[in-house]
Amino acid sequence: MGKHTGLRVVTRSGTDKWYLRGNVAGQNVYESTGTADRAAAEAIRIHREKQILDASIFGEKAVVTFAHALDSYLEVKERSAHTKALLKPLLEHFGTTKLARIDQVAVDEACKKLLPPGSSPAWKLRAVIAPMNAVLEHAARRGWCSRPALEKPTVPPPKTPFLLPEQATALVRAAAPHLRPVLVFILAVGCRPSEALGLPWSSVDLDGAHAIIDLGKTGGRELPVALRPVVVQALKSLPHRVGPVFRTRLQDKRAMDGTTIELGEGYRVKREGVGRINTAWQSACRRAGLPGEWREYRSKRGKMTRVFKPTHVPYCLRHTFATWHYCVHRDMQMLRDEVGWTTIRMVERYAKRMSPKHREAVIDWWEGRVDLGLGNSG
Repeated sequence: MGKHTGLRVVTRSGTDKWYLRGNVAGQNVYESTGTADRAAAEAIRIHREKQILDASIFGEKAVVTFAHALDSYLEVKERSAHTKALLKPLLEHFGTTKLARIDQVAVDEACKKLLPPGSSPAWKLRAVIAPMNAVLEHAARRGWCSRPALEKPTVPPPKTPFLLPEQATALVRAAAPHLRPVLVFILAVGCRPSEALGLPWSSVDLDGAHAIIDLGKTGGRELPVALRPVVVQALKSLPHRVGPVFRTRLQDKRAMDGTTIELGEGYRVKREGVGRINTAWQSACRRAGLPGEWREYRSKRGKMTRVFKPTHVPYCLRHTFATWHYCVHRDMQMLRDEVGWTTIRMVERYAKRMSPKHREAVIDWWEGRVDLGLGNSG
């Protein structure tokens, strides 16, 4: 088994954290406890020493816990805030559970405890199965457990609704002035809403009619895109050329002489969301006559409120671009390259076979021959 001298708690210059140092079962240890509390560090020392001893006797697979595997999973690569949010309840549920005891039955029990009754298969897959699979795969590659074989619930193919040119025109006209350029940009470029809302003027060349989109979701790649006439028209209507392209208001305060002295602020973009356009989006859809339903909600103060929930969400504009593009060009590879998708399968999912009779309507829209009421906001 090798010599065993045990672990001791030591300090390190330049930090207030306590460290573990020593040799257990032939394994040299020098690692941080992550705490500045001596008593807590001592408890960690006892636990860590037992863990190493057990591993030397029974093997790693018998002693590694979910918490340990999760810590390692988070250390090897920076994970998004959304991923960390999904993993937090799993850590609270499994915690010190040994990986060897986490099987399909244990995961099924976690789904029952962590998810609301009646949760969809898609949410079960996204909130529990997928993150559990990722952590267990990470652990299996390090020999801490067997490769996971969790059952994946059957998820119906996602619906990808899109807008017809006349619906898009009605939507843009019905939108608040600050939202119109955003909608036009996404419809004519095909980027994700979050990518549009985070676009800076430094990435836009109006004279050259092109822009650089930061594909933050796909490893930080950049995608050059051509700006169709309708986009150039929309961007030229904006009263500023510095900072973020799209703002929560086109104009804010005015000085005594009537000149604008402050513009609206930029959007706070969420990686998994679209920033703060949902309310304006819902209002625009309702005024444009797009499909949806009224739902009642009870506020924290007990007051009932009716809210219009449109069938379409902002991400549908990306589906719309793909559908329009295929309608005009009938070229999957060209569409894949313009939008930055990595597989033709993604293109086939988003691009619907819209009737060729809409081809001229799409071209008129993209060429700026349709009056969208953009005007000149400056």
